[in-house]
Amino acid sequence: MMNITPIVKQLLIINVLFFIGTLFVGEPAYQILAMFFPENQGFHFWQPLTHMFMHGGFAHIAFNMFALYSFGSTLEHFWGEKKFLFFYISCGLGAVLVQTGVSYYYFNDAVSILESNGFQKTEILQLLNEGKINTQWQSILTASEYQNFISSFATTMVGASGAIYGLLIAFAFMFPNAELGIMFIPVPVKAKYFVPVYMLLFDGFFGIFGNSLMGIDSGIAHFAHIGGALFGFLIMWYWKKNQFNDNRWN
Repeated sequence: MMNITPIVKQLLIINVLFFIGTLFVGEPAYQILAMFFPENQGFHFWQPLTHMFMHGGFAHIAFNMFALYSFGSTLEHFWGEKKFLFFYISCGLGAVLVQTGVSYYYFNDAVSILESNGFQKTEILQLLNEGKINTQWQSILTASEYQNFISSFATTMVGASGAIYGLLIAFAFMFPNAELGIMFIPVPVKAKYFVPVYMLLFDGFFGIFGNSLMGIDSGIAHFAHIGGALFGFLIMWYWKKNQFNDNRWN
């Protein structure tokens, strides 16, 4: 097993320190550092970055840090510190961008329906920022529209999962035939098969159909995962396309 690399080590330490800090500080830490919907009064400009170092529980941080160590050290070994850190942060920010874009779509779609029924957006935002709702909204919107509307505004996002998904894509790009041992699967699976199939089934399917099929919010930001993976793919594609340029960044 490869030794832990410098940036991966520092990221692990920062994440663990943030997690321990939240155990002592509690909810105020999440109010400041988690990612809020931009039209929520809890939003601050630093949250797209700081949310990557916050986690919702021990299982959440344990999985992400294990993946960071397992895949990140290999990638940093080949890329170097600066290139790895750029990739990691870029995928995390890409996750925020995609998840927030989806949230804006759901939120503004519901707002448009409410506006066509006589409500004003300023009135809607004022009520939501006061922690209130108008019960008439539920009779105007469908159950799924109402759920997406409220959750888009009120739900915060935490975790390094978007950046981790970018690392998975990069690993599959660089080592497509590497065999991964997967829990509950008795035979190793090559990275080039496991990564895309896992993302399509888990995040593609449940991100689009999960709430409507199950009638519940899983609490998992599937579109953030997709966003991190998408940005990871685009960066890897660009680097591969330009790998022989004289001015490439090594």
